[in-house]
Parts: sequence; C-alpha cells; structure tokens
Amino acid sequence: MNTAIVLSGGIGSRMGADQPKQYIMVRERPIISYCLEIFEKHEEIDHIVIVADEAWQAFIEEWLKKENITKFFGFASAGRTRQHSIYNGLKVSKGCTPDEGVVIIHDAARPLVSDQIISDCLHGAAEDGGAMPVITVKDTVYFSKDGASIDQLLDRSCLYAGQAPEAFRLGEYLAIHDAVSDEEIAATVGTSQIAYKHGMKVRLVKGSERNIKITTPEDLSTFETILSE
Repeated sequence: MNTAIVLSGGIGSRMGADQPKQYIMVRERPIISYCLEIFEKHEEIDHIVIVADEAWQAFIEEWLKKENITKFFGFASAGRTRQHSIYNGLKVSKGCTPDEGVVIIHDAARPLVSDQIISDCLHGAAEDGGAMPVITVKDTVYFSKDGASIDQLLDRSCLYAGQAPEAFRLGEYLAIHDAVSDEEIAATVGTSQIAYKHGMKVRLVKGSERNIKITTPEDLSTFETILSE
C-alpha cells in the first residue's frame, strides 16, 4: 500500500506572484494539477494526501473533480515549516497506509516527475526503508566559510543534488517524528535528513534534469517550454 503526500502549503515568495506558485495557471490548469495527474495514473499509488492551507482547499477540491482524481484520501494542514507539513501529512496517511507501507513525499511545484522516478523511489523505500532521487553535480564546487574566499575544493564525484519525491516506510519515518523534539523538526531542511540522522537507510536513485521545481519566473518559463514541446 503506497500513499503519495503532495506538499502544497508553500507561499512561493520567490516567484513574486500574488498567489502560491503551485496554483498558478499554465495552459488553463493549475500547476498542482499536473502533479496530481501523474500520481493518479501511476499504478503503484493507492492514495493521495494533500497538505494545503485551508484557504486553498476548496480550490483544490474543484480541480480534483475536474481532473477526476479518484485516489484522493484527504487533506492535512500546512505546518509552520516544510517538515511540520510533512509530519501532518504522515499522520493523515496513517489512516490509509499500514506501517510497512510506503509514503512518497512530493512537492506540488514539481509537475514533471516521471513514472520511473516514482517507481524507483517506491521500490527503494520498500526494500531499504527510504529512497530519494539525485542528480550528479556538474560544476566545480567550492566551500567557503565567509563567502569571500575559497577554503576548500570539494570532490564533485562524491556530490549529488537531491530532488523530490522522497519515499519512506511509513511506520519507521513517522516514529522518528513522534520521538524527536519540535525544535528538531523545525530545523530539518531536507526530507531525508531526519531519516538519515536517525538511522534509516536512504537509497539514492537516478533523478532527472527534467524534474524541475518551479521556484522562479525562469523555472515557470522552462515548464511552459517543455509543455509546448
């Protein structure tokens, strides 16, 4: 039993729009609808939980009906940080997913995730406990303490950039959140960070340059270009 948790609680401040980026209309559809369609059609996804601010839930429900999203299980409240939102999504997912089942956590603003990445994450998490897609780092990477001078040259052959979705066996991942402090949840900046820190194995699977996260107007332009192709 696999559940997709779609994170749609962000405000998208870097986009500079008057609404959160995941609700911007592209080709007469909100960005979040592209993401939901992918999970709806994926054969290994059984349920969808959406983490969203209450003010946008009616809007999302309209599009769930328009797009015939039948796997929708329910909403979770947006938290004060991204990881708090994830925690809220995990607790709602408990209602439709057994402890040994997998939750796959994805950003509503990543509308081009592939079926292959989803499948690889689901299988990796089922076998190892956790999984996340990564891409190799192409540029030379330097470490600087003050941002003004180089302190160290990092070996890019050992560096990877993480993407979403990230998948975990629900029971183990939720138990970590139940056990740690609220401060630790707030300080978590990566979905897999808290899992790795507390002993879960996280398998790295192949990501894709196409799996973009829409954060800036330039990203939005790239998404529109890909759709036109």
